[in-house]
Amino acid sequence: MANQRILITGGNGYVGRTLTRKLSAANEVTVVDCLRHEKVRFADEELSSFILKQTDIRDYDALQAVFDEVQPELVIHAAALHYIPECDARPDEAISINVLGTANVARAVAPGTRLINISTAAVYAPEDDAHVEATSPVGPLDVYGYTKFHAEQYVQHWAAMKDLRVGIIRLFNVVGPGETNPHILPAIIAQLQTGQRVLHLGNCYPLRDYIDVSDVADGITAVAAGLCEEPGVDIVNLGTGASHSVYEIVEKLGAIMGEELTIESDPSRLRTVDRPVLRADITKIGTKYGWEPKLTIDDSLRSLHEAPDIAPELLARC
Repeated sequence: MANQRILITGGNGYVGRTLTRKLSAANEVTVVDCLRHEKVRFADEELSSFILKQTDIRDYDALQAVFDEVQPELVIHAAALHYIPECDARPDEAISINVLGTANVARAVAPGTRLINISTAAVYAPEDDAHVEATSPVGPLDVYGYTKFHAEQYVQHWAAMKDLRVGIIRLFNVVGPGETNPHILPAIIAQLQTGQRVLHLGNCYPLRDYIDVSDVADGITAVAAGLCEEPGVDIVNLGTGASHSVYEIVEKLGAIMGEELTIESDPSRLRTVDRPVLRADITKIGTKYGWEPKLTIDDSLRSLHEAPDIAPELLARC
């Protein structure tokens, strides 16, 4: 994928930053980001490789002005409020960013454009088996999941209205350096960096499909490149097909560090609602788009341990 005008929303965030770095080397990339994290998360020398527009996707007029100026051939919509406890605590903000913001993006896209909408596996109903795009039921359990499912519906509406070529990518649990939210892996790394070897954690039994952020960027790029020439919407899982509990994660980290780590339950971190299994069936993305994960959970944990790239303010929240 090269020599295209690409617009990435949320390009200063976790997945967005990795995508921006990957795609800006050979394309004209514009990043739209409200800089919610209050600072640009790129090195000074990287900023010359793309254009950064500090724009809130909830402001439709400002967003449309950027689209009119850039006239992107491909839009990757990665901006969202991701952290489930924050979405539950601030539902008005989660709804405005994830639903209204996504609707604004879909409205602003020119007819016939390719659009990648980054969604989440949290839209699926709980199942013990791997989730399959065409057959697994939808049934969110929390504010985040509901907002992303509703966002998918708005994307499909405007896709039909504008003859868009759309990929809705349902991400599973993204891990690796550069995290911007206090999910379980940053929480563990933060405690380890303060010298703790007894980790205070919440729910540890659920099985999750952890996919490295660099594999995510490659998967998104593969779907974007493989979208059909004809208008339509394709829903695609992006995970690894394997799942691990937090107990396994901590055991693996201990092996990488060569130290014994133990877990103590922290009532303040426990979630009252938590699905027991979340795992992707990745048959579709493999057969249709020719993508498969390159990195294992051990690779991701090793990278996190060696160079976590976690912002100091995030460490304080963990």
